Amino acid sequence: MPTLGLMCGAGALPARMASEARRQGWRVVAFAFPGAADLSALADTLVPTRIEAMGPVLETLAREKVTAVAFSGKFWMGDLLAAGPPDAAHARMAARAGALLDGNITDVIAGTLAGLGIELLDQRPFLGDWLGGARTWSARAPTEDEWSDIRRGFAVARAVADLSVGQTVVVRRGAVSAVEAIEGTTETIRRGVALSGPGAVVVKAVAPGHDFRFDTPAIGPETVEAAAVGGATAVAVEAGRVLVLQRAATVRCADAAGMALVSAAGDD
Repeated sequence: MPTLGLMCGAGALPARMASEARRQGWRVVAFAFPGAADLSALADTLVPTRIEAMGPVLETLAREKVTAVAFSGKFWMGDLLAAGPPDAAHARMAARAGALLDGNITDVIAGTLAGLGIELLDQRPFLGDWLGGARTWSARAPTEDEWSDIRRGFAVARAVADLSVGQTVVVRRGAVSAVEAIEGTTETIRRGVALSGPGAVVVKAVAPGHDFRFDTPAIGPETVEAAAVGGATAVAVEAGRVLVLQRAATVRCADAAGMALVSAAGDD
């Protein structure tokens, strides 16, 4: 039985991926970083760990004879910046990465794992049916004006994602009121709707060459709630590339606010 090392951040995704991996026949060693949910019922081995302590992680990968690694859940760039004093392994990896850009970090992690004979896997085969095609999730479809802002949002979101800045933008009548940086999706939405006023749309997309080994972007109920509180009228994500987590709860939030919630190709 092959062994998968699952690097677990916050959110619902680690449990989903652990369950799917075991269904596929993997033995799962889950490395639980701060903020991760309890995966003891879904993992064969659970290893609590910290971002600044890479030495024990690498030692455990070798000891458990891990053949492949997948990342799962949310890891914030702020966690890297705020991490405590690094151990020697972390310091070496950080020095190789240089600037904390997504591509640099991924290259160093993939290279370190390759040196141990471990493959870094794309997350998508472990998501089951969670990545869907283009569709309207909510009871209400976007208006023509909202579609215009959604298309504008996709163009901007893809551009900033391609520069490793962020993946979420807030738009109203063509004007961009917020672009995501290290604060994350929810805080970007709160800032954007506060600046734009009611009637904004929220759009989340990924770079054309996005590396799904390290991250599968997602939204969930918290995303829609933040948008609704600020008076946003639509939330759109890139179909087949951005997850809608806890779908039933997320759709309920959108419908309760009279908000349009869609997955779209970005050029619709």
